Amino acid sequence: MIFVTMVAAISLGGYVWGVYNTTADQYAAPFISNHVPFNLFRNVLLPDIGMCFLIYISYLILNFFIIPRLLAPKKLEAGTSQIAISVTKMKISLQGMAQKILKECAWLIIQIFLIVLVLGTALNFANYYKHEWQFHYPGFSIFFNKNNPNSQMNVYASYLFVLVLMAFYGLYICVREIIINFIERQSNRRDYRVLICNQITLFLIQYISIPIFLASFNFISAYVVFVPYFALVPSLLLVFMSNIYWLFPWKKEKLFFSSPLLLRLLLSTLLFTFPFAIFLAEGSVTFISAFLILWTVQLLIITPISWLVYQQKKDKILQLMGAEKALIKTKTDLQFLRSQINPHFLFNILNTLYGTALQENAERTAGGIQKLGDMMRFMLHENNQDFIDMNKEIEYLKNYISLQKLRTQSSADIIIEENISEKNCNHKIAPMLLIPFVENAFKHGISLKEKSWIKITLECTEKNILFEVRNSVHAKQENDPENERSGIGFNNVIERLKLIYPDKFQSSVNHDGKEFFIQLVIQP
Repeated sequence: MIFVTMVAAISLGGYVWGVYNTTADQYAAPFISNHVPFNLFRNVLLPDIGMCFLIYISYLILNFFIIPRLLAPKKLEAGTSQIAISVTKMKISLQGMAQKILKECAWLIIQIFLIVLVLGTALNFANYYKHEWQFHYPGFSIFFNKNNPNSQMNVYASYLFVLVLMAFYGLYICVREIIINFIERQSNRRDYRVLICNQITLFLIQYISIPIFLASFNFISAYVVFVPYFALVPSLLLVFMSNIYWLFPWKKEKLFFSSPLLLRLLLSTLLFTFPFAIFLAEGSVTFISAFLILWTVQLLIITPISWLVYQQKKDKILQLMGAEKALIKTKTDLQFLRSQINPHFLFNILNTLYGTALQENAERTAGGIQKLGDMMRFMLHENNQDFIDMNKEIEYLKNYISLQKLRTQSSADIIIEENISEKNCNHKIAPMLLIPFVENAFKHGISLKEKSWIKITLECTEKNILFEVRNSVHAKQENDPENERSGIGFNNVIERLKLIYPDKFQSSVNHDGKEFFIQLVIQP
């Protein structure tokens, strides 16, 4: 909005400046030579300034009324899951939804049609009055006809021009929303991506505004000046941004003149030099000369400058890159501790152990207490490490399942099956990565009044870890103390997986109302 307003103001100011420094006779010359009355306000100022204001007002209408209404469904995404749960209660009519969508589409088409109609008509009037000296002769028609030499005006061209302009702007809106949606959905390094987008946006505003300002006030009008500007500057910017936000942060503690770093630097500068050198190769400047000059500038000038800038922003950049990972891990661990080791869970276990001690000898009680102690020890010690042996994670899973079996074994309607194989499980894994799925299965899949089941499968291959959990689904009781606890949540677990195993895991979830199934494949 600021950029468009600034461009409109610069263009309008440059236009007024040009009119002020141009005599009226220059505008009136073609009118006088064709014996057509001339008025500076009617034939020059009103058409040009009026079109500028109409285009700007149309832009404001698009951004304040049409586009927000078109994108309004995005605001409802947060409540989509809740709506989906209560679909049966609300009994939403598909026909009603279809009618609403058609109504919105029809209203959108009408608004766009009105804008095209108004702008196209205004542009036709502006063209007519600006070139009125061309149309004062017998047989003139506003409708273009190639067989009629006296027909010089084409009203359809103006509407087509406005329609094409709207299409390009619509394409820009789509690209913008895709980028924004991508950043909003990817909480991993979200602030870091926002920083990069802001830097690029700020540069583009400055980059485009400078030639518009210079051209509007006729400070520079030579074509040979703008060609290098639009061909050279983007290449230098791409190297500058690539070095600061990708290459140098990747370096970390590596030596600057190490082979991997120099190789990436040479390849990136080569990639950003080749396409732009083609535009610089004109006249006596050959492609090879333009390529070598541009590549040398990138390596010997832009790279040192970007290194100095990176040193100034280094702490902030590295903080944004690493702090979110640590924050998500800390948040995940804290939520896990709060959901896993809560008073309700401990109360159930201790009651079960007490009842077991009354019925049998102390062996089962001692075994349960030992398992609980092992779990506590695991969380206090192993959880502080980035990766642990797979057998320790499996031991923790088995201890947790054993304790839950103590609590549920009195009910014949509760079936708990575990098929956990330690064969080929020689991998390292992030601690407490699998237990949230099991914890959620016991939390939501067990009911003392209905038939319930939980099936847990874990097996390893040389390359993968395959983990599956199935559990029955029951409606929560209003007096269930777990209702107020959301647990660690699948979203946080998935975020941990994205951070720890980027592009090395696959997850699938299926929920049919009676059974919840999740499958996870990790390439450790």
